[in-house]
Amino acid sequence: MRRVRRSGPARTPAGLAGAEPGPGFEITFDGRPVRALPGQSIAAALWAASVLSWRTTRVNGRPRGAFCGIGSCFDCLATVNGEPGLRACLLPARPGDAVTTQEGTGHAAPRP
Repeated sequence: MRRVRRSGPARTPAGLAGAEPGPGFEITFDGRPVRALPGQSIAAALWAASVLSWRTTRVNGRPRGAFCGIGSCFDCLATVNGEPGLRACLLPARPGDAVTTQEGTGHAAPRP
């Protein structure tokens, strides 16, 4: 049997779920404006803006971003509003949040 394709609007996850998010708002990533939606995690907002990395590793400075997406792996750590070590995949974006790349542990190096 041949399947007939319906014409009309494309089916989207939001449409299928009946989701109607409120108006978007702005956060910043390293000073650059990023749009976010109510209920969206910081990681999801960054992904939507084509930002795939917001942390570097302690030893070799390798880029990291979201990996597991459920808060188990800690690859998505970010500095948000000056507080380092927050899991961007679990943290809801709020209007005006300032997200910055976290380097290493996110804390300043100890003074000699």
